[in-house]
Parts: sequence; C-alpha cells; structure tokens
Amino acid sequence: MINEIQKFDLIVIGGGSAGYAAARTYNDGGGKVAVIDNGEELGGLCILRGCMPSKTLLYAAETLHLAKQGKTFGFEQVKLKPDMMAMQQRKKEIISEFAQYRTEQLEDGRFSLYRSHAKFLNDSIIELSDGKQLTSSHFMISTGSKIAMPPIPGLEKVAFCTSDDVLALEEVPDETVVLGGGIVACELAQFLNRVGSKVTLLQRSNRILKDFPEKASFCIHEKFELEGIQIKTGVTVELLREVNEGLIEVKYLHEGISHAQETGFLFHALGRSPLVEKLNLDKVGVKIKASGHILTNSVQQTSVPHIYAAGDCAGPHEIVHIAIRQGETAALHALGKSPHPIVYDKLLGVVFTDPQVATVGLQPEELQKRGIDFLSADYPFDDHGKSILMEAKHGYVAVHAEKNTGVVLGAECVGKDAGELIHSLSVAVSLQATVQQLAQADWYHPTLSEIWTYPIEDLAEEISLQA
Repeated sequence: MINEIQKFDLIVIGGGSAGYAAARTYNDGGGKVAVIDNGEELGGLCILRGCMPSKTLLYAAETLHLAKQGKTFGFEQVKLKPDMMAMQQRKKEIISEFAQYRTEQLEDGRFSLYRSHAKFLNDSIIELSDGKQLTSSHFMISTGSKIAMPPIPGLEKVAFCTSDDVLALEEVPDETVVLGGGIVACELAQFLNRVGSKVTLLQRSNRILKDFPEKASFCIHEKFELEGIQIKTGVTVELLREVNEGLIEVKYLHEGISHAQETGFLFHALGRSPLVEKLNLDKVGVKIKASGHILTNSVQQTSVPHIYAAGDCAGPHEIVHIAIRQGETAALHALGKSPHPIVYDKLLGVVFTDPQVATVGLQPEELQKRGIDFLSADYPFDDHGKSILMEAKHGYVAVHAEKNTGVVLGAECVGKDAGELIHSLSVAVSLQATVQQLAQADWYHPTLSEIWTYPIEDLAEEISLQA
C-alpha cells in the first residue's frame, strides 16, 4: 500500500529565526505550513548556541572586569574571581526560557512540525528520515550553518574547541590559542581573557575585525593588548598536530619567522559555513555561490523560483534581524504579495566586545567605490563628559553624510554601549534624515548619546558654508 503524500502550501526546512519568521508570516496569510527541524533542541543557533548565551556570558565577564576597577572609582579593591558554574547556571536559566518560548510557538498547532531531516526528491517533494514524503507548492530552506573547516594542515586531526565549547566552559583554561579574528573570535577571546585565561589570538588578515572600519579594528586591537591579550596578525598557520594527549602544537609563520606554540585549549573561531549538504539541492537545480551560500534574489527566491532560502544558509550576513526579515519577505512573496526587496545599504551591525563596535549604513570605503560625494566627521570618547566620568574613554563616533544634501548615509561607533548608541543613527539612516535635522533634535546632557551632536553639528555647519 502506497502512503498518501501529505500536501502543504509552504514547507519550511529549519525552524530557527528565519524559518520561524517565514512559517509565522505564511500562516498569518492563510497558508498551510509544515516545519521540518532535525535539531536535538528547537530554537535555532541564536537562542541555543549564539546570541543569547554568548551575550549572557560576555556581560557577566564585563561586570567582573568593571568590578575589578574599584580603585579607579574610589572604593576599596577586593579580590574577585569568576564562578564559572554559577555563570553557566544563569546562562542556562536565561536561554531555557527563550528556547521554551520558541518551542511553544512551533508546537502551538499553527504548523505541522516534523522532528526530522529532509531532502528533496524533486522540486515539489521532500522525503523525511522515516521515509515519509511531503509535497508543497513553495519551500523555504533555512537550515543555518555549521563550523567551517578551512584548509589548514592538521585541523581535522586535532581536538579543537568551538564556540559551543567556550560557551559551555565550567573551568577556565590556563591558556588559550584563538584561530581567527572575526566577531566570534574577538568577543570570546576577550571573555576568556577576562575570566582568567592567557589568550593568544592568531589572525590571517593584517587586522582583526577586517569587515569593519579600519579605525574601529585598531581601537579594539589596542584595547585587547592593554588587557593582556596577545594578538598576531598576518599569520599563516602551517600545521596543527597533537604532541601529547590534550596538548596541541600550533606551527605558524608571522612576519617571516616560524613559531611553534603548544596549547591545551585551541579555539577554532575561523567562521561558519552554510549547512546545505544532504538536501539534494543539485538534484532540483538550486544553485550555490562560491561562498557555499544558496544563491537568492532580493525576495529570497533561489534559482528555482518556488524554492526560497533565508538566514545563515543564504547569507550574505549572519545576523538575526536580517534572517527574520529575509524569512518574512520570502513568505510574503510566496503568498503573492509585493514585499519590499531586501537591500543591505542600511545594514546595522554590532560587535559585543568591550568597547563595543557598531556600524550602520554605508561606510567610507563603500561610498568611495560607488562614487558618492560625501563628508565625514568624528569625535573621540576621551573628550566627552559622560564617557570620561564612566572611565569609558576608549573609542569614537563618526557620521558620514551626502555632501550636497546632508542626508545621513552611514555611521560608526566604538565605545561603551555602542550597540545601543548606534540605533539613533540607524533611525536617521532608515528615514534618510539630514544632519541639519538631527542638529535640531534634543540630545540630553550628560549622556553618552550626546556625543553624536559633535560630528552632526560639524557636518551641518560645513554643508551650510558650502551652500
């Protein structure tokens, strides 16, 4: 007897941020939705092993670091040390609430939920792990990402640790070697340093946080070194090998000189890659970019128009609010509506180091590439009242505006709570506000946000003089 193939209007493969957003939006539009998720737990990377657990631990380490500066603020210095078990318990309690809420959302009856792996048999039928087949007129691929395995000799043979391991630490390693200098590498390198590990960071590029403005990366580099993190950029890792049980030798080339360093905690933070294997995408004609991401257009359609992709597996930015917007956009398009296409000119990004790094909109390098005539102005935190009294003097703000009109095209911030401060300028970029308009707004004194008034007023004055 042949089992009947169950039919849906949308099948979502992957129930993380992008997948849930697509399923919810399509259901709200009246469609019948199935969600396929084969994770051990429901919730997706952000909730379970990304944003929420990492920021919980980063904030704990920042609080510990600040408490150790008691003498600076005029109170008796006390000897403090981290309680990793307590930190982990608090983290687990916090993320369990978010994970439970997402699980309840997926299991509340709006969708047919299958805890299974899925693969395409053709462009209209998928098969689950148990052999059950489902069919749909539309599909959403939102399978997320996995730890990347770049071609470093010996990497696949040594017992490296990943961000998952760092976020689950119950004991602090005496020392750590970090491979990588991106967002995750920098955030967790500082965390490990602040809870007591001696950290060496090896970065292939000539600077850390290479996807952010050069001035921002130099600010973080300087602050890391002040805190005792050893940073080596322009590094080529030549070989990784296990020399004793639990001990790994890292051989690398730095400034033309070969080095060898042994570590008991090798933190592989060289990025993630799209998780798209075993979906049979080549069988149905879904094209993959050189980066490994699924090729999509501005409404998240793949090369097969009724199959969409969103989130980390589609890229180009592995950011939760982008994944959610991609999922919603795809679902609306599949419903026959006309959603705004995804454009990244107003992209908002934050790095949760201390100081934080935040950018929004187009930065000078991109503005120059596009031939846009613009003006920039900046101002340092070490000359700003509120940041001085907070001992948060490391960093700066910068604003970039169109030369003729004053429309704010982008902004950057390195400093205390930069991830919060950047939202004032995110609103400005989104609404195409001008620096003249922003100069007329009230900025309370003394606040950290007030620092934006200095570059804003400088730009407004410069534009009025040239008018």
